[in-house]
Amino acid sequence: MDRYARWNTLLEILASDGRITVEEAAARMHVSQATIRRDFDQLTQQQMITRTRGGAVANGVSYDLPLRYKSAKRIDEKHRIGEAAAALVGPGMVVGLNGGTTTTEVARSLATRPELVTQSGTTPLTIVTNALNIANEMIVRPHVKVVVVGGVVRPQSYELIGPLAAPILREITLDMVFLGVDAIDVRLGAAAHHEGEAAINALMAARARRIVIIADGSKIGGHAFARICPIEKVHTLVTDTSVAREVTDEFETAGVTVVRV
Repeated sequence: MDRYARWNTLLEILASDGRITVEEAAARMHVSQATIRRDFDQLTQQQMITRTRGGAVANGVSYDLPLRYKSAKRIDEKHRIGEAAAALVGPGMVVGLNGGTTTTEVARSLATRPELVTQSGTTPLTIVTNALNIANEMIVRPHVKVVVVGGVVRPQSYELIGPLAAPILREITLDMVFLGVDAIDVRLGAAAHHEGEAAINALMAARARRIVIIADGSKIGGHAFARICPIEKVHTLVTDTSVAREVTDEFETAGVTVVRV
């Protein structure tokens, strides 16, 4: 288990239990107590936990883990989802991407598809995103035009949120938007935990001809605080094979095309 995976696990334990000792953490992650003490010290320096004698406690906040700590979770599933989603894109399309680890995998797959490289003088693939990390990765690709919406940076997801994004989004049209979500349910629709992210995602969805939700199995059937769009607006759901067939059948009955990878 690498450092970020350990940090992710430690923060999740603290978010759930409120506290943990060095001995407990070392036993649960099968590493030395010295390693756990270093992890605690580094997380304390980042003001994400509070050190105690022999352990650590939560900082009294509801953890929303920064994106770099989430990347180790379900990485194989997210990679497959990213490749399958990218396969839906054709040359010259205008594609929207919000932030998150799964949409980052979509962006990386788009960047490596040779058939999307257009000849000189033709329309390039255009990526419209509110995620700074995605823009940073795509801007070096000569065959991709990158459009970044405005807003205030949310450090947990590297996304730009707030009303400054609205003027740009109102003036463009997307052929397709890929939305990573915190939850999607047949009855409740697609949703995010943070209302600012949900608002921007809803704007992007409203400007798209086709809405594609990308979500690993842990997000299916769940619920989150702020709705992005109802299920009737979703055209395609790309997920992994951990989702039971009877669950995906419910989405298909609701008119959503489901891709399981």
